[in-house]
Amino acid sequence: MKFLIAMAFATGIAQAATLPPLAVPFPATMLGALIEQDPAIASARATLNAVREDAQLVKSSPYEWTVKAISQRRSIDSGASGKEWNAGLERSFRLPAKANADHQVSEAMADEGLAQYQQAWRDTSRELVNLWLAWLAAEQGLTLATGNFSSAEESLAVVEKRVRSGDASKLDASLARAERAEQEGVANEAKTSAAVARARINARFPSLPEVRTALPTPMPLEQDDVSLAERLRNTSAVMKVADSQQRRAKAQAARLHADRFPDPTVGVFSASEGSGRERIIGVSLSIPIPGTLRDGRAVSAAFSAEMARHESELKKRALDGDIAVAIASVKGAYESWKIAQGGAAAMQENARLLQRAYILGEADIQSMLTARRQATAAAQNSLATQHAAVRAYYSLMIDAGVLLSPEK
Repeated sequence: MKFLIAMAFATGIAQAATLPPLAVPFPATMLGALIEQDPAIASARATLNAVREDAQLVKSSPYEWTVKAISQRRSIDSGASGKEWNAGLERSFRLPAKANADHQVSEAMADEGLAQYQQAWRDTSRELVNLWLAWLAAEQGLTLATGNFSSAEESLAVVEKRVRSGDASKLDASLARAERAEQEGVANEAKTSAAVARARINARFPSLPEVRTALPTPMPLEQDDVSLAERLRNTSAVMKVADSQQRRAKAQAARLHADRFPDPTVGVFSASEGSGRERIIGVSLSIPIPGTLRDGRAVSAAFSAEMARHESELKKRALDGDIAVAIASVKGAYESWKIAQGGAAAMQENARLLQRAYILGEADIQSMLTARRQATAAAQNSLATQHAAVRAYYSLMIDAGVLLSPEK
């Protein structure tokens, strides 16, 4: 089975507005092979193959030809005796209504297995993307922490210079050294976080190359909510599973309803009697007499089909809620990142101005350090909101079949 990175909508709903492509710094064929070779996908693929085989068995007739042979010796009171034999061939035949129901059950089983495979593929794809984004965010956090540590070292050098010239107190130098030590600890924690994030990728997806890139810039949802929600509903593997289970239950109910009428068994036979003087050729037909058990099974299956229909409707409503929440979350995460980005830029400029003011003797060290801490916190918040926004967007695109989608 071949796979690819889908960068456009499926042709079945090509009328939907095109979503912007997502930049992934890896070749499509490499990622497809990486996911295809994953143990979770290998297991799902084996399960799918087993389900397809089971579906074929359901579609096939459960009956086989039966050969019957009888050999006997007949003795008569007069003393005469002779050999006799009887040989026949018989088979039960599935009624057309049952064959049609079995065919529908088989199709529903195969569709359910495929939907579960697609869900496993998307789960693995989402795990891969989330681990990759977490590593990029950790690497960017390390860059940010390293820059803050360098700035703290520069500030310490400025303060010590002012102390030597008598323009600052030793307390100022002590505060600057404490700030430097704190930023050094933060940088070490960021380094550890980046190493841990990469270790998680190496453990889960050891073949993924270590390609360092900037954390992707969040993108707004340009498609309208209605068409996007429809897209997500149509591509939902969860809904496909529920629909297949409903169809399967309905077909099984039809099968048991048809099973109220037993399948006939037809045969042909030949016999020899009277020491070979008599030859018999005939046809046999046997039909079981149905009892109340068959009716009870049909009624129970009908209730099960009704239950499956209601469960499918419940899952549909839950899916609609999840889709609405996902779309709102992506939009909200994008707006939060824009706000955090603007706040971080303002805080960074404020810290720059206060540091310059301190150098000129127009501000005290407490104000400068406070401004630097605020800028650091704002930058970290901006990075966190960027990571959250990109993760939410990519997750939505995986669900929509735009990113890392298995080729049917």
